[in-house]
Amino acid sequence: MTETEAFLATARQVVADEARALEVLAGALDDRFADAARLIHGATGRVIVSGIGKSGHIGHKIAATLASTGTPAYFVHPAEASHGDLGMVSGNDVVLAISNSGEAPELVNLLAFTRRFGIPLIGLSSNPDSTLMTQSDVQLLIPSMGEACGFGIVPTISTTLTLAMGDALAVALMKYRDFRPEDFRAFHPGGKLGSRLSRVRDLMHAGDELPMVGTGTGMGETLLEMSRKGFGVVGVTESDGSLAGIITDGDLRRHMAGLLDQTAGDVMTRTPTTIAPDAMAEEAVAVMDNRKITCLFVIDPEAPGKAAGILTIHDCLRAGLG
Repeated sequence: MTETEAFLATARQVVADEARALEVLAGALDDRFADAARLIHGATGRVIVSGIGKSGHIGHKIAATLASTGTPAYFVHPAEASHGDLGMVSGNDVVLAISNSGEAPELVNLLAFTRRFGIPLIGLSSNPDSTLMTQSDVQLLIPSMGEACGFGIVPTISTTLTLAMGDALAVALMKYRDFRPEDFRAFHPGGKLGSRLSRVRDLMHAGDELPMVGTGTGMGETLLEMSRKGFGVVGVTESDGSLAGIITDGDLRRHMAGLLDQTAGDVMTRTPTTIAPDAMAEEAVAVMDNRKITCLFVIDPEAPGKAAGILTIHDCLRAGLG
């Protein structure tokens, strides 16, 4: 076996072992999982996640996932908890303590604090007879299936199962709360994720930025409006303010002969492609790509037919879409 083959064989074995363990975990979930979800959902405070070592690293991620999906949560380091951070835990909170062995000594003071003040405690461990699990109000048990290193030393399978349990809790609570993409975006306004969850109204130009003329406007004034607003297009409205059509560079070329003797209504393309302000920006990109166009007028359903804004492909690209 070559060096490359050896590396790949080990990697595939690790992934296969962890995948198998996840299947066992899925089959082992029972009423205790629902009890934990109900306990968290019913809390008026926050979820306090704690753990030491690799469990602590996983705990950080679980707390972050809960917080970003509508369940207020934060991570408290158990050692810091013993030196003042217990003051961050209130009687309205729920504590999620993580320890694969269930015997991490750093958790002792936190466990004692929850028992003393009647703070609900959820234990997450692979040892049902451990101190953590016997002290907990709800026990989330992960299967004890060794570790992917083959020696039971390196936290791999156990951390994967712990992370999956945390993800399952977060998503179950998210769905129960009917947490929607627009809610998710409120917690993720930046980066690629924020841009993917943007709505048309978040990116469109509106108000005085809109390039608009009436159907009877002469093409001389229409060209000036196109130039002033800088979008390379102009919307054409009927007397009631509804969008009748759009004029693009292509329309100008098709009507070049005697252009300045015509009106916007003569030159425009009728029934242009439009989109609603609450549509996802990714949907707008798909529409522009399919229609081979570079902008969309935005029509507000509350003012049927009237343009509320304009969105260009460049707006979407600047936001990280496309």
